[in-house]
Amino acid sequence: MGTAVRIDIRMRQVSGLLILAVLATTGCQKHTESSSQFATERQKMVQEQLRPRGIKDERVLAAMAKVPREEFVAENVRDKSYSDSALPIGQNQTISQPFIVALMTEQLRLQPTDRVLEIGTGSGYQAAVLAELVKDVYSIEILEPMAKDASSRLARLGYSNAHVKAGDGYQGWPEVAPFDAIIVTCAPDKVPQPLTQQLKENGRMIVPVGTGLDQQLYLLEKKSGQLAQTAILPVRFVPMVGEVTKKSDK
Repeated sequence: MGTAVRIDIRMRQVSGLLILAVLATTGCQKHTESSSQFATERQKMVQEQLRPRGIKDERVLAAMAKVPREEFVAENVRDKSYSDSALPIGQNQTISQPFIVALMTEQLRLQPTDRVLEIGTGSGYQAAVLAELVKDVYSIEILEPMAKDASSRLARLGYSNAHVKAGDGYQGWPEVAPFDAIIVTCAPDKVPQPLTQQLKENGRMIVPVGTGLDQQLYLLEKKSGQLAQTAILPVRFVPMVGEVTKKSDK
């Protein structure tokens, strides 16, 4: 009787292990299928949203085709990760539509040896795209919880050259300046002077400027210490807050 009981217990244990193995395999299959589907959608995004609108830099297109945007959006909208639209990322913030991310990145004409400053980390998607293209990315996010989440996410995905800190982007990051390029993903009513000072000679800055619905994306190029300004297109970004807000109120 004792032997029969032990055999029955062992059989139940084996059956339980088999069930767990089947469940684990099923979970892996679903994850693989999901990853494969997202990879397909990334390629489709490049071919249908970016190339037809004039994004030509092959390095930028390759980065957009590689970075898993689904990792940077809110869980309840992951199925829309590669839609042609901005998406929520929490804290009343959004991730820009893929075309805007690609356009702003391309305008900077980045080189592999560049050091780039980003103002407005958000969930870290733009920083990840930049990290695929340059030596180092320094990104500042004014919302501390979001900065911590973005830093952890970027580290988990292997972007060791993306450095995130919580702080006021208006002041830039003087300790590690100057920068070959600066990208601003929130809209001040005018370009912050500290950022222009931290931009290298012949450096390029892409920044949305304006308030409310009246915003324009500008490319600024530093030549002989002066900034040459080119309007790119009308845009709509969340406003820059912090020191820039205080100065605007004066």
